[in-house]
Amino acid sequence: MRRSGTEGVSTAGGFVVYERRRGWVALDLRELWSYRELLYFLTWRDILVRYKQAVLGVAWAVLQPFLTMIVFTVVFNRLLNVESGDSRVPYEVFSFSGLLAWQFFAGALTRSGVSLVGNSNLLTKVYFPRLVIPLSAVLAGLVDFVISFVILLVLMAAYGIAPTWQTVFLPLFVLLAIVSALAVSLWLSALNVLYRDVQYVIPFLVQLWMFVSPVIYPIDEIQAGALRIAFSLNPMTGVIGGFRWALLGQQFPGRYMWISIAMAVALLLGGLFYFRRMERVFADVV
Repeated sequence: MRRSGTEGVSTAGGFVVYERRRGWVALDLRELWSYRELLYFLTWRDILVRYKQAVLGVAWAVLQPFLTMIVFTVVFNRLLNVESGDSRVPYEVFSFSGLLAWQFFAGALTRSGVSLVGNSNLLTKVYFPRLVIPLSAVLAGLVDFVISFVILLVLMAAYGIAPTWQTVFLPLFVLLAIVSALAVSLWLSALNVLYRDVQYVIPFLVQLWMFVSPVIYPIDEIQAGALRIAFSLNPMTGVIGGFRWALLGQQFPGRYMWISIAMAVALLLGGLFYFRRMERVFADVV
């Protein structure tokens, strides 16, 4: 059997014995690749469970961002005079493009943050890389993302907006959204095993995080200086700005994009090491 990143392997009497290692351990991401079939199975299971016996089914992936876009347009654009920052881009398209990235991120945090506790029956019965569980919860959101992306293309066509040549870079920003969602989810899911109050904090955190991300307003509306730098430390600032640059041809976020990327990578690396350190006690605590 393959060696685990957190456990030593020895043989005794024909049995394979797993022993915990103390302290910080290597990530051993090759082990995750060897369990790629399990990752596919859990991802597909999460998709089926979410839509099983749902009255609206896949339509919910369309209605949620579309209705949210209408509310944002009425409240922030019509009443509060918040603009898209680009006269060529209607606020409806501007807000929906931000929601496209944001709802993937928010959904991933909501599902993945409680994924370990929700799969406690697996954690206590069989060994596999625990990283598979939060990762599958993040990847399951790509189905909703693709559906919403098609609606955005329809909305852009309705307003006479053609995708720009920068659209070829969109997969890179989708990857950045996945990295950002996984990075935060690793911290939340591991902490939720130890402190169950985290599951109640996640909805509030998601709601608060949206208002400090440029979903409703353009990044240019933020005052220059320390406040703008603080906002750029939010990984979703780079993701949303990158989406709008690739799809709508808006101004590239510049150095703020690189700050957001650096934060996403730092959060991911820290989350991976913390998750690997704590996963040895998941089965005992969950």
